[in-house]
Amino acid sequence: MKAKEIQELIDFISNSGLAEVKIETDELKLSIKKNSEIQTVKAVEAAPVAPSVAPAPAAAPAAETPAAPAADTSSYVEIKSPMIGTFYTTPNPDSDAFVHVGDTIKSGQTVCIIEAMKLFNEIESEVSGKIVKILVENASPVEYDQPLFLVDPAG
Repeated sequence: MKAKEIQELIDFISNSGLAEVKIETDELKLSIKKNSEIQTVKAVEAAPVAPSVAPAPAAAPAAETPAAPAADTSSYVEIKSPMIGTFYTTPNPDSDAFVHVGDTIKSGQTVCIIEAMKLFNEIESEVSGKIVKILVENASPVEYDQPLFLVDPAG
């Protein structure tokens, strides 16, 4: 199993809502366990054997969770993803998040990172205000123009 296939499997599992998955074949043993925002991955390759593993099924579309009713959401501004990639709330796993719900941000402030093709791109806010909601989970895939944050410009 190649690194890209393992990463795709991790992304699929993180979107599926499963807490733990173990896969064992003649070629490898893979254990993925999701603990809150932390993912642990252990992969142990066995001796090479003729591939007998069927490809992983295509990812099913994730069910959208309805947004909680909020007071006048029409006045909120969305910070959207400028690219396709993987959304990260922290610069590295040991650091605090760039922003939290309730934080006041300024235009030009880094709010997240989107990793695309092994490049980590800092995403800056184009608006000043208060973070009302973070719309994407850490380490989740995002699409171009997908809303990432709701910001109250009056906050």
